[in-house]
Amino acid sequence: MRILAGQLHSTRQQVIRIDYEGEPLGNPELREQLRASVRERIQSVDGVIISDYGYGVGDVEMASFTRERCAARKLPVLADSRFRLADFAGFTSATPNQDEVEQLLGKELMETGELEAASERLRERLDYQALLVTRGSHGMMLLEDGVAAVHLDAVGAHDPVDVTGAGDTVMAAYTLALASDSSFPDAARVANYAAGLVVMKRGTASVTAGRA
Repeated sequence: MRILAGQLHSTRQQVIRIDYEGEPLGNPELREQLRASVRERIQSVDGVIISDYGYGVGDVEMASFTRERCAARKLPVLADSRFRLADFAGFTSATPNQDEVEQLLGKELMETGELEAASERLRERLDYQALLVTRGSHGMMLLEDGVAAVHLDAVGAHDPVDVTGAGDTVMAAYTLALASDSSFPDAARVANYAAGLVVMKRGTASVTAGRA
């Protein structure tokens, strides 16, 4: 539930978000059904995202199972974990924001050079081919194995209308591009433009190739 504030004829902005949590997933039979679904569906996809919100479905065990199935088909598999990215090693890539990187490393990173060096160490530690760090109005930073860091300026206005779904847009566009055989830098540019368009729209918005 998102609580918005604003006058009747003004742009409303999110003030707070409230999540209602259910019970952790502890049913072995249901877990096996999920694994069976992964085995079946992975045969007809070109890329996979593991989205972990800490509710017990996209946990380490399920993520490892999915990652191994993706490796067998040489599919890009990306991790999106809000609180536990350190538990999701060996993936193709991930798209944490700067705050999440700082939380993982346990310190605030004010300087761009310091953030770049720390993010590269994190990429190496997690054994990712690339790490795309989102920085809000400061754009994005891509760290790729054996390649100099790529810095992307934010697209569009620096005062977004609504940031709802911006992170999900980055992950979706980035994965779609990688699944279409784009390079990491090109995929990051696609994600950067997609996110720049989404945050200028009110509410949960989306972009397509034909209609931005």
